[in-house]
Formats: sequence, C-alpha cells, structure tokens
Amino acid sequence: MKRKHTGLLIVSLAVYGFLFVPLFIVAATSVTSASYVSFPPVGFSLKWYGKVFASRSFMQSLWLSTRISLYATLIALIAGIPGAYTLSRCEFPGKRLLKNFFFAPNIIPQIVMGFSLFQFIILKLRLPVTVSLLVGLTVAISTYILRGVGSSIESLDYAIEEAAMSLGLNRVQTFFKVVLPNITSGILSAFLLAFISAFNNVPVTIFLSGPGVVTLPVTMMNYMEYNYDPAVSALSVMLMIMSLAIMLISERLLHISGAAGMEE
Repeated sequence: MKRKHTGLLIVSLAVYGFLFVPLFIVAATSVTSASYVSFPPVGFSLKWYGKVFASRSFMQSLWLSTRISLYATLIALIAGIPGAYTLSRCEFPGKRLLKNFFFAPNIIPQIVMGFSLFQFIILKLRLPVTVSLLVGLTVAISTYILRGVGSSIESLDYAIEEAAMSLGLNRVQTFFKVVLPNITSGILSAFLLAFISAFNNVPVTIFLSGPGVVTLPVTMMNYMEYNYDPAVSALSVMLMIMSLAIMLISERLLHISGAAGMEE
C-alpha cells in the first residue's frame, strides 16, 4: 500500500509541477529588472507592471475585451437558458440533431469556426467589426451556457415542477418561480466559465478583429511579434490573478447559494 501511495504521490507532484512551473516562470520573468525576458530574473523590479498600465493599447484592448465578453455572455445566457430548458425537458423530433448543432462550436476546431464566421459575418453580411466580434464570441461560448445550465436543469427533480403546476402555476410561472431559483448556481458557474472563455478566446477574435477593435489576447500576440520585454509577462500575471479571483468569488457564491438552498 505504501508503494502505491508513493507512486501516486510522485505522479501527482509531476502533474502539478507540469502545470504550475510554467506559471511560476512567467511570474518570475515579470519582476526582472532586465529589458528582456530572462529566467532566472535579473534583479527585481515592478516597472513592467507600470508599463502595462501606461500602455494605451493594452488598456484599450482590456476594456474592449471586458465589455465585449460581458455582452456576449449576457446574450448567450438570455438565449441559452430557455434553450437549455427546452432541450432538457421537452421531447420533439430532431432533438438529438438540434443538440449536436448547438454543441458544434465545441466540436469544430476554433480556428475553422473563426474563419467560417469571418467569411459569413464580415464578408457576406458586412457587419461592423464590433458587432461581428460580439456575434462571433456569442456563438463560440453558447455551448458552455447550454451545457452548464442544461446539466443543472436535468439534475433538478421534475416532480418539483409537477407539484408547482398541480398547485395552480402554469409552465411559465413554474419556470420563473421554481426552476430558476433552483438552478442559480448552475447559471452562475456557466456565466463565469463562458465569460472567461470569451475573454481569452484567440482563434475566433483574431479573424473578427479589425482596425481599432482588437481584443487583449490578440494585442498581446501582436506585441510579442515586435517586442521581447517582460511587459507581456506582467500582464499575464495580472490576468492569472483576475481569473483566480473570479474562480474564488464564484466558489464562494456557489457555496452560499447551495447553503441557502439546503436551508430552504
């Protein structure tokens, strides 16, 4: 038994090392005082973090990514909740085909989907770049909303809805008064996952970006083509901290939601 536990411990440490060592290297290179990316870092300086905030392109693309990702997630959520409920509770011809269609963005390679959206949205429909980017990200993250919310609905006992309808509520009232309050944690987790996916998306946004409308990941890629300083490392650390904060907040909110549901 001890040998088995030792082997499992070694494998676990190797996996965690494989995951976290690159993050540690990025964090270390962000505080170097050298004018180039170096590991181990040369000296200690926080000037690269200051350069991130002083960079107009970084700040503009950060604001754009946050705004577009938030709008896309809200639109996907508004459309995805009724869609997830329909796919989970209703039986109709072609249901499996419709599910496969909605889950296609997760099956098709993102680079292929980005090129297809570019051909259709920009070249065929000739929509503005900002609108094209919003539509493209909404399509790309719709799968996360449908799966996250759908799994919460399917885990909810349908007998609760039947009991509510037997007491006089119609299906719409049951949905808003019974279903939604019981899937709050699923909606929140799907929202956060979709937002992070939209914010960090590169394959789709690189095709749908245009002059003056460039998301933060694309800006970082363009910056690294012509610069080899640790400013991108500093920005990466800030994004890691933001993602970690979102995960901790969501875990806290989900815990509170679950505790409230148990009390009820």
